[in-house]
Amino acid sequence: MIDKVRIYIEREIGLRPDDLVLVALSGGADSTALLLIMKELGYEVKALHCNFHLRGEESNRDQAFVERFCKQNDVPLSVRHFDTEQYAKEQGISIEMAARDLRYDWFREELKALKASCIAVAHHRDDQAETILLNLLRGTGLRGLTGMQPKHDSIIRPLLCLSREEILEYLESKGQDFVTDSTNSERIAQRNRLRLDVIPLLRDINPAAVEHLCLASENAQHSLPYYIKGIESAFEEFGITETSFPLVALSSQTLLHEWLAGKGFNAAQEEEMLGSSTSQVGKVWHSNTYKVLRDREVLIVAPLKESSLPELKQEIVSEMQEQGPNVAYFDADSITKPVEVRPICEGDAFVPFGMTGRKLVSDFLTDRKLNRFEKAETFVATQGDDIIWLIGYRSDNRYRVTDATRRILKLSVVC
Repeated sequence: MIDKVRIYIEREIGLRPDDLVLVALSGGADSTALLLIMKELGYEVKALHCNFHLRGEESNRDQAFVERFCKQNDVPLSVRHFDTEQYAKEQGISIEMAARDLRYDWFREELKALKASCIAVAHHRDDQAETILLNLLRGTGLRGLTGMQPKHDSIIRPLLCLSREEILEYLESKGQDFVTDSTNSERIAQRNRLRLDVIPLLRDINPAAVEHLCLASENAQHSLPYYIKGIESAFEEFGITETSFPLVALSSQTLLHEWLAGKGFNAAQEEEMLGSSTSQVGKVWHSNTYKVLRDREVLIVAPLKESSLPELKQEIVSEMQEQGPNVAYFDADSITKPVEVRPICEGDAFVPFGMTGRKLVSDFLTDRKLNRFEKAETFVATQGDDIIWLIGYRSDNRYRVTDATRRILKLSVVC
């Protein structure tokens, strides 16, 4: 079995013999076997253990086991404690997602600090089969069928070539014990229900179900480069960019799905977008991390984020020199009240530079074909009730610098 993992690492991961490998060690069977195997293969290893404090004494038991195990095997160990529930509450995310974020953020810190080659995690073939099934249940495309990769960025998965049964046999041959997470037997999480109920049923139908699911994943991985090349060609043909999706391309559900990949939108939302009509101009769809706008003849995607007011630097200058959308000049003596910044509001109007009549800010921005997302990121500088600058676009003509100006006020956006 050791040779099987060695060949897999050489073929799929490409580690060097002198690489320092950080091993994510929970104390469970999989990660315990992973550490022993990497050490047996001759790699320099260091263990990383996360105590999420989610299972009371069981969490402390796991840490104690890991500390004892690493000491017995002369393996350096780092332990990090997390207040996972508090972090999840602060971020407004699930406990599972919070634990994942905390774990991988710390792993990346350790990777950089120790100048290690990679972080090894203990996913195996049975985990891969569960991942593929979960992706299928979410309506995945070809990317989701590829499942977990042997190597992705700095994360490696040397045990994807082994089954859970092979891992347990290896530990038994070594006389090595391990700890068991009691939550693995709970049928709350989707992955647990697949592991405990669905996978056994599939094996009743076909004893090689897991192997065949993983084979489908490998086939998808081999096909993915050609698929991506075709998608990129179609994106170019239709003028699809990272942020905009022309409605003429909505005839292809595959293209829309690929455009939204990784942004958290569900199948029902994609169906609504596919049926997007003229009457839906202005409609917005949200995922946990992104938003999509139906704007004229395109769909526009943007990350969800809170808008922050730009900070303005104010200074008196002798002449107008620096130019650009983030700089504006004014007759300083015409501004008699403090300059403040705020978002645009309904009914806002100003006298655009070079004009004599008032114009609604909304009309000004519409003339420049700004979409709803861009308008939400637009701000004005005011003095009292007057707008003196539509920041990034146009200053107000009433406060312009003239031949009679004695002092020039320069406003610039602090980047």
